[in-house]
Amino acid sequence: MIIGVNNLVKRYGELLAVDHLSFSVKEGEIFGLLGPNGSGKTTVINCILSLLDYDKGEIEIFGKVMSPDAYHIKRDIGIVMQNIAVYNELTVYGNIDYFCGLYINDKALRKKLVEEAIEFTGLSEFTKFYPKKLSGGLLRRLNIACGIAHKPKLIILDEPTVAVDPQSRNKILERIRKLNEQGSTVVYTSHYMEEVEQICTRIMILDRGKAIATGTKDELKAMISLGEKITVESFAITKQQLSDLRKLPGIVSVDYRENKLVIKSGKGKNNLESVLEFFKREKIQFGKIFSELPTLNDVFLEITGKELRD
Repeated sequence: MIIGVNNLVKRYGELLAVDHLSFSVKEGEIFGLLGPNGSGKTTVINCILSLLDYDKGEIEIFGKVMSPDAYHIKRDIGIVMQNIAVYNELTVYGNIDYFCGLYINDKALRKKLVEEAIEFTGLSEFTKFYPKKLSGGLLRRLNIACGIAHKPKLIILDEPTVAVDPQSRNKILERIRKLNEQGSTVVYTSHYMEEVEQICTRIMILDRGKAIATGTKDELKAMISLGEKITVESFAITKQQLSDLRKLPGIVSVDYRENKLVIKSGKGKNNLESVLEFFKREKIQFGKIFSELPTLNDVFLEITGKELRD
């Protein structure tokens, strides 16, 4: 076990930010902490790293008790926080060299590690640039390079793709997967469910400081009653037809707004064929139509009654 958190409680005055939280992270995982803004993700990370005092609980990393002065543990951890943490007066190379130097004293080894981090994050063309000259995506990649250059066993990434373009986001996610393949255990926090579904091997969904569900993405989706969701673009559906649609076998709900029809069915039900037959029988004209399986947002919505993006 790489991380063990037992009965963690953190309060800010009257606010209970982390509510008796327990979980573990196994070696080799990409463990996702998923939840809306304000759910407690960053507070949990800061408690794990002993950057925050907490009111109750026990935290172990690498099987050892974590504390603010546990430097023998911290040297094997890489941290990439959501706020960019680099020095504007240093170049790309200078920043990576500085942060790597906090862990690695040997100059020859440090030079090798810095060059590997630059190559890994795709910053070879920008080594002499200062941070203010970099795009948002390149700054995020520099932030990652500074956090992982010393080859840590555990890498914690807190919202590393905030405010970056889709292309940069994809490159960042690709590199996170590579870090994991190279042997690092990764803890990844986000409120972007698509990212977590894409890269995480196991996921914990947080809401108001509580773990409301934990498992693989398939295990999480199996917890809810929702099955297939069919979305149809249609411009002329009567109230009677909507009523008849709701009576089809396996249909859980039918919602029609702004010419978009959303039909949800129960778990294990495939109703696309019966919906198409209904449209043909009723001579309903429609445009685009597609079917999708439940998402992590559907899991969160069914469990908490609100959207994951709140």
